[in-house]
Amino acid sequence: MMDWLAMGGYAAYVWPAYAVFFAVLAWDWLAPSFRKRKLMRELHGRIAREQTRNTRVPRAEASA
Repeated sequence: MMDWLAMGGYAAYVWPAYAVFFAVLAWDWLAPSFRKRKLMRELHGRIAREQTRNTRVPRAEASA
């Protein structure tokens, strides 16, 4: 088992390569959900601002 883990003397190169691969794979899997969450927050903010803008009572014009 130790021989297999040592990867024939190349373990210092092989295991970090696996770690980088799995880190990139995890990021590739999680990044779309992070982006969706951010976009949804921005969209909710825009909708709230738009609703606030549309529901304001217009000022009465001064009659002169």
